[in-house]
Amino acid sequence: MKNVVILFSLFFISLNLFAQSDNKATEQKKLNVLVFSKTVGFRHTSIPAGIKAITTLGQQKGWAVTATEDPTLFTAEFLAKFDVCIFLNPTMNVLDEAQEKAFTAFIRSGKGFVGIHAAADCEYDWKWYGELNGAFFKTHPPYQLATINIENTNHPAMKPFVGMKTFTVEDEFYTYKENPRGKVTVLATLDESTIKKLPKDDAWRMGDHPVIWYHEFEGARSFYTVFGHGDASFENEKIQEHLFYAIEWAGRRINL
Repeated sequence: MKNVVILFSLFFISLNLFAQSDNKATEQKKLNVLVFSKTVGFRHTSIPAGIKAITTLGQQKGWAVTATEDPTLFTAEFLAKFDVCIFLNPTMNVLDEAQEKAFTAFIRSGKGFVGIHAAADCEYDWKWYGELNGAFFKTHPPYQLATINIENTNHPAMKPFVGMKTFTVEDEFYTYKENPRGKVTVLATLDESTIKKLPKDDAWRMGDHPVIWYHEFEGARSFYTVFGHGDASFENEKIQEHLFYAIEWAGRRINL
């Protein structure tokens, strides 16, 4: 009987140690996410919807989410607290030289970056940022229902589109100054034949028209998605799941 008691005691001690280990693992995995949405140019009215969607994901998934439009917070000390920085529809020049330096160090420390929609309409004079995001915005056809071609579902952020060749949704589908293919891994492209509301000229056409991509950049993980012009984008369940996995991947919670 004494041996049985000892065995049970050791068993419960082991269970307790495993539980403590699991708790520590959970704590270690908790993501600290920064959402930055300062605008100097055009301001998307969907920014509050985007913050709400990401904050709700954080509450559901155990992230700590901080949203700000204050670029003076971009210091080495402040940014060191975060695992992922999301540029949510910022526009034009939003960081000064010192803030750019701090953000560059953050990226080079192996952290994560997620660019949403107008992240491409930002910091045009900063070549390094364009390389991080993958491309700069050029123009766009009017906001409308259009179709993207699902090119690659091997990335976690494409999980909601597995088994789908196309995805049709209302959004503002950007054209970029340069095609990022070859520098990034393209995950989806715009089917230009589905654009029915046409602008005055054809400057929006790219032929090969990437709209979602990712790459490893100077030690960091970088992801960009075109979705996010209107509130409806952030209320769409597939796009919410798309953003969730993009953020998890950028924060190194999950791998390819």
